[in-house]
Amino acid sequence: MNRFFSTIKNIFSIEELRDRILNTIGFLIIFRLGSFVVLPGVDPSKLSGDAQGVFGLLDSILGGAFSNASIFALGIMPYISASIVIQLLTVAVPYFQKLQKEGESGRKKITQITRVLTIAITFVQGAGYVAGAIPAEAIMMSQTFFTITSVIVLTSGTIFCMWLGEKITDKGIGNGISMLIMIGIISSFPRAIVSEAISLGMSGLLFFILEIVALFFVVMVTVMLVQATRRIPVQYAKQVVGGRVYGGQRQYIPLKVNASGVMPIIFAQSLMFLPALLANLWSDESDTASYIGNVFSDFQSWQYNLTFALLIIIFTFLYTAITINPSQIADDMKRNGGFVPGIKPGKQTSDFIDNILTKITLPGSIFLALIAILPAFVARAGVGVSFSQFFGGTSLIIMVGVILDTLQQIESYLLMRHYEGMMKSGKLKGRSSQTSAVA
Repeated sequence: MNRFFSTIKNIFSIEELRDRILNTIGFLIIFRLGSFVVLPGVDPSKLSGDAQGVFGLLDSILGGAFSNASIFALGIMPYISASIVIQLLTVAVPYFQKLQKEGESGRKKITQITRVLTIAITFVQGAGYVAGAIPAEAIMMSQTFFTITSVIVLTSGTIFCMWLGEKITDKGIGNGISMLIMIGIISSFPRAIVSEAISLGMSGLLFFILEIVALFFVVMVTVMLVQATRRIPVQYAKQVVGGRVYGGQRQYIPLKVNASGVMPIIFAQSLMFLPALLANLWSDESDTASYIGNVFSDFQSWQYNLTFALLIIIFTFLYTAITINPSQIADDMKRNGGFVPGIKPGKQTSDFIDNILTKITLPGSIFLALIAILPAFVARAGVGVSFSQFFGGTSLIIMVGVILDTLQQIESYLLMRHYEGMMKSGKLKGRSSQTSAVA
């Protein structure tokens, strides 16, 4: 316990780290307050306040903003959808590939395009949200005028959330976009666990304890997935410079089993909301649209979970291919006089790294998909729907990934100032650690 308080004291004794933590808390408070500001023209007393199915899942991610008809009802999800589209274009379209290779100027152009696309997506999702998620009896003005004003307000809310996320990244601690998603999830956890305890009562106390124990082990397995790495040994040749000998030591390239972190599940989840939202627009006119809406509104249906799992596997491979370039790693090693024992430098090293990356990404993506769809099985086993969302799925993986990433950044500040780290042994490895050649 003394070590814990000593670590907290060290954290707040570093001025820059203290300011970043306080800035992050302030931005998150603003985000949470905005989640309770209802859209103009909506009567809050006429809202059910309890979204069901996939909308309930979205509501838990947004911290209740969706069911409250808040100005942040769409949150940061349109930005995530826009990022998915840009990532796909970066792989398939030469113009975006060129931008990606232009360095800082290219990244700025991609960011600007992503923002514009976010606005366009928010308009579409905003119209679907107004038409399908807000009951007619809760609207206190003309439907046409309400739709127009609400879409504008929702778009402004999403842009503000996007700005908050960027500010957290620049002036706070952790990745801003991920932090906004995580705080929405965490805000619904106390309510979910209290609701589960009340629903089971004293007669279900043993079952409730078993749920908590099961949740603990699921969290441990998720941490193992996020932290697992495959280390490739790299030997550096000895070099004599100015009479001094450099190199000659063996180091490692850490390839993460889940190199893409939480991004595939965020990408897949944002796409899974689209069919249900769009189907609600035509559900009264088309039986097919009604069927699609019912299937994708039920997160326990096999169609939903199969599609969700396949999307996660695809996005895991795609995002890993985008973020890790075996050829670049091999070139960097060659320039620094490094080589993998038994493998020739250059193309053979690149192929070797790519082969290992493929082998560890496949089981990693399948395991990630299994954890993502675990809440559906838990809910069918008798656990409450709201509490089951934390037995894996988007909620748990995002929380574990973001918390580890944030702790890793805090640990870096402590070690840079020669303070003792947060752990006696081992290392924290967050999502943001990027694989590169060890120089």
